[in-house]
Amino acid sequence: MKNMKDVKVNTDNFRKTTRQVSVGPVLVGGGAPVSVQSMCTADTRRTEDVLEEIGRLERAGCEIVRLAVPDAEAAQALRPICLKSPLPVVADIHFDYRLAISAIRAGVNKIRINPGNMHDGGGLEKIVKLARKACIPIRVGVNAGSLDRKLIAEYGGVTAEALAASAVLAVRELEQLDFEDIVVSAKASSPRLMIDTYRLLSEAIRYPLHLGVTEAGTRAEGIIRSAVGLGALLSDGIGDTIRVSLTADPVEEAAAGFAILKALGLRQRGATLISCPTCGRTEVPLMKIAEEVERRLAAVTAPIKVAVMGCVVNGPGEAREADIGIAGGKEQFMLFRKGEPVRKISQETAVDELMNEIDLYLKEQHEQPLPGHSR
Repeated sequence: MKNMKDVKVNTDNFRKTTRQVSVGPVLVGGGAPVSVQSMCTADTRRTEDVLEEIGRLERAGCEIVRLAVPDAEAAQALRPICLKSPLPVVADIHFDYRLAISAIRAGVNKIRINPGNMHDGGGLEKIVKLARKACIPIRVGVNAGSLDRKLIAEYGGVTAEALAASAVLAVRELEQLDFEDIVVSAKASSPRLMIDTYRLLSEAIRYPLHLGVTEAGTRAEGIIRSAVGLGALLSDGIGDTIRVSLTADPVEEAAAGFAILKALGLRQRGATLISCPTCGRTEVPLMKIAEEVERRLAAVTAPIKVAVMGCVVNGPGEAREADIGIAGGKEQFMLFRKGEPVRKISQETAVDELMNEIDLYLKEQHEQPLPGHSR
């Protein structure tokens, strides 16, 4: 058996180098931080509803927002949205290239087109001409559900090779038009299929990749499927921007996206809560307390690590590893701060005292205090 001191594992956050593009003020690719996207559920034609939703997404940390553009009325509604949106706006275009033309003229920061359902060759040239003039990128967005039938026949089904080929063919068309401000996505509802597809694309092209498991499902199932797909690729250094697609409020998508990036050490927005799974040694109502702490921590945007532990086995050690933590004993907790015990607190006041300590810590770090706490 090898001495483990001699076994070396690369733990660096290695990122594959891609071309960099700008989506408004947000840089994508070229070593920029992995950005988090979402898509509005509000009807694009209802301007105020869309802007309200974008405002909530911004507060949740979302960095790029995409809007569906199903018809000319929706395309016309983009102008006031783009003027007032605090986030860069991406127009999601299918079937009709003229909608992309209208969207660019309305002031969007990026266009997404689907090569599987846009077949007007002359239309692509017109889109490229305007996108170049407006200095905005184009995302080639391939989906397993709308893959060209010729490619399905050629590759014997909706395979990773077929999806990657569709994306590469679309990229080559844009390159032939002397356009290189490109972002590429090739999504599937199967995490395994999307992982294999993006690994192929990462070897084939140098453009930034937008990752996502499409139609991932409701909140619980969708987050798991997205974490599997995105986590595997991001761990390989693949991916420049992400969306967690959920049948849920888009704010949930942004929160899940940052949670995945935090888990991999790629972004550090908001609090990280660690809590033990409990066992027969636990003598405090840990699940109830941990859930309440998690609820209150949702308002924290500063990077802080908080531990809520239940017993004397791993509790004190894990709590000491956190910025602030509590470790349970018999009907009480020990409050820790940066590895040092502060004081014992009762289980009845544990949440309030923990949150007060967190607020004090944030103030000392010159971070935004918790809502309801004054400086």
